[in-house]
Amino acid sequence: MPGISNSGPGHWQTLWEARHPAVFRLQQRDWDRPDCDEWASALDEATRRIGEVPILVAHSLGCLVAARWAALAHRAVHGILLVAVPDPAGPNFPKEASGFSSVPDTLRGKRATVVSSSDDPYSSADFVERCVRLWGAEHVQLGPLGHINAESGLGDWPGGWAIVEAWRNAADA
Repeated sequence: MPGISNSGPGHWQTLWEARHPAVFRLQQRDWDRPDCDEWASALDEATRRIGEVPILVAHSLGCLVAARWAALAHRAVHGILLVAVPDPAGPNFPKEASGFSSVPDTLRGKRATVVSSSDDPYSSADFVERCVRLWGAEHVQLGPLGHINAESGLGDWPGGWAIVEAWRNAADA
């Protein structure tokens, strides 16, 4: 689940999708004017259609969508990887995004890992720590990597994929 404007060709999400046949991108009607409720509805429909318990991988605004969905949905997931969670009250939050101001205070017991950077221009350490605490999530702090996107130089980000792979292996056990 990418954020606003989708994930471009050098983004780790795009590289994972190309490399791993079981990975697919949740498509949105409008990538440039995100609406949290609309995007969460698309996620709900996708989880209904796939017919198996998924692992959700979200970046940026996609994290807030996944959190909204998790707070409301009764369906199971093996895990939710939330990378670069943006602060809706932050100074750089996209003005085009609507319905993101209310951050859920629970993921209804769903396993989650929040991955953050120490210099993300769309978030802050305090906001991330609050989300980690509210959501009962594990926290991986990567150091100064900006918004953990293509510009961060991660390539296909093997460290992130290792989290997903551990959840996949646990699901198969």
